[in-house]
Amino acid sequence: MAKKLIQIQNVVKTFEDQVVLKGISLDINENEFVTLLGPSGCGKTTLLRIIAGFLMPTEGKIIMDGQDIANVPAYKRDVNTVFQHYALFPHLDVYDNIAFGLKLKKQPKDIIDQKVMRMISLVGLEGFEHKDVTLMSGGQQQRVAIARALVNEPRVLLLDESLSALDKNLRKEMQLELKEIQQEVGITFIFVTHDQEEALTMSDKIVVLKDGEIEQVGTPTEIYNEPINEYCARFIGDSNIIDGVMKKDNLVSFDDADYECVDYGFGTNEKVDIMIRPEDIDIVPRNHGLLNGEVKSVLFKGVHYEVIAETSSGTSKTVTMHVTGERDVTNEEAHEKISATSFMMDLEDVENLTDSEVIARANAQAWNVDTNEDVSLSTVEYDIKPETGEYKCRFATDNGTEITIKILVVKPVAVEDMSNEESIQAFDFYRSVDEIKESVALDTDLIRWADAYAWNLEDDSRVEIWDVKYDFDDENITPGDYKVTFSTKGRELKLETTDRYEEGQRIGLRWNPDDIHVMRKMGK
Repeated sequence: MAKKLIQIQNVVKTFEDQVVLKGISLDINENEFVTLLGPSGCGKTTLLRIIAGFLMPTEGKIIMDGQDIANVPAYKRDVNTVFQHYALFPHLDVYDNIAFGLKLKKQPKDIIDQKVMRMISLVGLEGFEHKDVTLMSGGQQQRVAIARALVNEPRVLLLDESLSALDKNLRKEMQLELKEIQQEVGITFIFVTHDQEEALTMSDKIVVLKDGEIEQVGTPTEIYNEPINEYCARFIGDSNIIDGVMKKDNLVSFDDADYECVDYGFGTNEKVDIMIRPEDIDIVPRNHGLLNGEVKSVLFKGVHYEVIAETSSGTSKTVTMHVTGERDVTNEEAHEKISATSFMMDLEDVENLTDSEVIARANAQAWNVDTNEDVSLSTVEYDIKPETGEYKCRFATDNGTEITIKILVVKPVAVEDMSNEESIQAFDFYRSVDEIKESVALDTDLIRWADAYAWNLEDDSRVEIWDVKYDFDDENITPGDYKVTFSTKGRELKLETTDRYEEGQRIGLRWNPDDIHVMRKMGK
């Protein structure tokens, strides 16, 4: 059984009124490669600095070999740190950088030489003993920093994002070398990173942090295959996360279909999150899998293709766009023109309606036909009651140039889609031929003109309108009525395959019961 080297017990750290660590407890064993993984601001570097002795915890204990070292200064701890930017001494060569700590301890010259040369060999820098460190590559400088830390033979080596300054290829190379060095010297490494690949490649144990708390501790295999919740699943590797219902042990449901799984121990009909990794989904002929889909995008990733397949449509609503001819009104005597468009609005918005909002909704504007300069709208007249109906609205300038439009107050009817847990609403709307032809971002303008809006039925959060469908030619449109459909994103699954597929291709999808991982909803 592995021996516990460090025991972190209920460590809390606050800076002024901000709580950065919220009662962290963690056991770290001898000769273990432990990675503290999480996004910026999660507390991983703070925890590392507390272990190093650069920060003192507000509460809690740091037990090492049975002794609480929480208040022991850094230089008295059997711990060394490799910083993100290495902090090498620019006036010393490679040999003297590595030997620096040993010389401070006044060790005999032959012992220093023996230990330094062993470290130089360990990190693969033979022949670089007298190299100027400022002329070395990032990977070589990192090796010097690691050797300088290890030469003092600490019980624990701490590494604070020490690969982040390297380019991608060198970083991958150093990941493997770090693991080999750790196994060679046989001491405990504690590594801080936000890079999931680094964590999976090097670690014996991964500690996933979020907002100053530990979400999950486990081996790379456990964290990847059995994440405890959606946060951990998304942070480690690509994931398809789906809202589902655990009907009973070994049976989960989503998108109105039941699927066998190997998970159990949930409540009957408990709402859950389902994870399926992209590499676990097989593409098969249509109608020969568990469900059908359509290829939406294909991205070549070198070794494989990344395929996005839509398996169910999003929530949608269709409205009518009333297209009118030219609505400009000309005042020849004042050399002015004025235009505005009728519009529909939500009954609930009537109470807070303002003149500026009416002008914006109607796209009302006036201008001088000779200079093309804008003319102020001095009059905005309307009398809208808090009830559905049709109301007139008049815009005018000081010179008497005016136009009257209709404002239709309606009670919106939202479309609810319980399978997607979404709702969407949009209004019929009026626009002129010129407004449509002059639009530079028509999809965005159609969403704005229709006041289209979608939201999640579970928490009322906003849902993006992903697709706008229409069958008119905006460059050659004529007056009339046109249907416009607004939709949220449908169910999309990310797949990995070595076979080439085309966008629009209709396919079947299949997975095994043990490819489904069921997780409890976060916060429960």
